[in-house]
Amino acid sequence: MKIPLYLITWMNILHLVSSKKEESPSIQKLKATCKDTATCPVSFPKEDLQDRLTPIQYKVTQEKGTERPFTGQYVNHKDEGSYRCVVCGNRIFSSDTKFNSHSGWPSFSDVLDKESVTLSDDTSHGMQRIEVTCAKCGAHLGHLFNDGPVPTGHRYCINSAALNFENKQTDKIKLKSEL
Repeated sequence: MKIPLYLITWMNILHLVSSKKEESPSIQKLKATCKDTATCPVSFPKEDLQDRLTPIQYKVTQEKGTERPFTGQYVNHKDEGSYRCVVCGNRIFSSDTKFNSHSGWPSFSDVLDKESVTLSDDTSHGMQRIEVTCAKCGAHLGHLFNDGPVPTGHRYCINSAALNFENKQTDKIKLKSEL
């Protein structure tokens, strides 16, 4: 039995429309309070980034790639401190909000400062997600989902390759020097 092309096209359109998930009110509110522009105050020459970052760090942060699940260095990391953008050093997450989501990537329930990230719609790969980028340099970090723990209900699913970790002591020293 041959199915007419217009029927297949119509079925695909219907599938796309019906499979669109509504964002939860908490994510809508979060998007409204986070930095909502992609105007980044810091930029680096491509050659500098290619020299400074590993191939996977470059692919993830500059080409919106994703590391394979359960391969990142921070998936099972439990030390106390903060996680910074690997490109510019922007302080983004605290170990206090890190949790094991069993997703294969480091997961956080909240950011340190809503202004440290930019959230935008991502419809790549046939999915509807919310992309998380560094507000300071525009590096791709990962995605935000609304299936995290209470009280936020958020799961920032972040690539280890997009992060650098600073232990609590070193982080305090860096914070003082940044002021």
